[in-house]
Amino acid sequence: MSSATSPSSPSMSLPGDPPGGRRAVAVWSIGVAVYFVAVIFRTSLGVAGLDAVERFHINASALSTFSILQLLVYAGMQIPVGLMVDRLGTKKVLTLGVILFTIGQLGFAFSSSYSMALVSRALLGCGDAMTFISVLRLGTRWFPARRGPLVAQLAGLVGMAGNLISTLVIARLLHGIGWTAAFAGSAVAGVVVLVLMLLFLKDHPEGYEPAPPSGTHKGAAYLRGQIATTWREPGTRLGLWVHFSTQFPAMVFLLLWGLPFLVEAQGLSRGTAGELLTLVVLSNMTVGLVYGQIVARHHAARLPLALGTVATTAVMWAMPIVWPGQAPMWLLVVMCVVLGACGPASMIGFDFARPANPPERQGTASGIVNMGGFIASMTTLLAVGVLLDATGDNYRVAFSAVFVLEALGVSQILRLRGRAARAERERLVASRVASVHVPV
Repeated sequence: MSSATSPSSPSMSLPGDPPGGRRAVAVWSIGVAVYFVAVIFRTSLGVAGLDAVERFHINASALSTFSILQLLVYAGMQIPVGLMVDRLGTKKVLTLGVILFTIGQLGFAFSSSYSMALVSRALLGCGDAMTFISVLRLGTRWFPARRGPLVAQLAGLVGMAGNLISTLVIARLLHGIGWTAAFAGSAVAGVVVLVLMLLFLKDHPEGYEPAPPSGTHKGAAYLRGQIATTWREPGTRLGLWVHFSTQFPAMVFLLLWGLPFLVEAQGLSRGTAGELLTLVVLSNMTVGLVYGQIVARHHAARLPLALGTVATTAVMWAMPIVWPGQAPMWLLVVMCVVLGACGPASMIGFDFARPANPPERQGTASGIVNMGGFIASMTTLLAVGVLLDATGDNYRVAFSAVFVLEALGVSQILRLRGRAARAERERLVASRVASVHVPV
């Protein structure tokens, strides 16, 4: 089904659609730069996991607590951040986010104790939580809705470039100039994007201001209603479970457990393991462009792409952990290439929620969807750490936790797909009827 006839077409032909253009690209790029830096900070622990064990004298469960706490804060902030973006606009929320994640990265640089490092990662997670939803909102305010899938995928692609900086640059700095200098030096990037944002970022183009909220759009009752109405949309819930099922294997691998698995379980050097992590990122960036183009042109491909990615990921995740002895290099390479599709597939979740909700609920809807993958990642990070400690670092057992979460997510996708499809068809019919009666 082409985008011109897809069920999401109503949101792609709204009166007053932003025109896009070079100014839109320039402003949106500043917002994406903020997200880029946030991802660098978020994933920097992934290349410093073994160093953190030595610095803070901790075991696998305690190491996983860093990422779990960061993701717990991130996931818990998604709905409040969505409401904040809908209410306050992008620039104010992004400004607060940059300040918080920069302070968190600086604090982590100078942490001398485990507890201080935990507080720093929590601050970082809080600031990080404010970035992606804000960037999605910025895209919907500056670009035509028909560009939504591609713009969202491009934002995710730039985020993965931040992951690439972590694996290539911060890893080398960490072993060249040391923990404090590497993390403190990276925090300068937060200051740079803050200045750029304060000087040049605008929430929307001139002449495309959203309608001011009425006096009734205040208080706890309104917020509860906003969340409840958004959640009742089948497309919102389907988007959450698509995000839940697709994102977390790559997130778990890149954020914390990939490097230890490749070094300790597969016997690779840290340099070779880092190259494989880089391959995941490069694959993500390539697949993101492909998925963005496919979804923008053929909305019927959304669910097959998502489910196909889950199935392929499950197969390639299983093969190295059931392989007798250490897996061959070609298999690890293929696994990392496949994991690169997880991020782009998770972005499809937003393409189910976006047409299901009006503009005034886009931030809230994005927040709900974005919770999915991070809840799954947080749960799996904890499960892997606990199972590693319980089994004496048996990665075969610990990494099997991924299949439980994937099965849960797929069952929910299959349960909701019919309802979401019917709701999209009804919106398409209603939009066509309304367009017939619009006076010229």
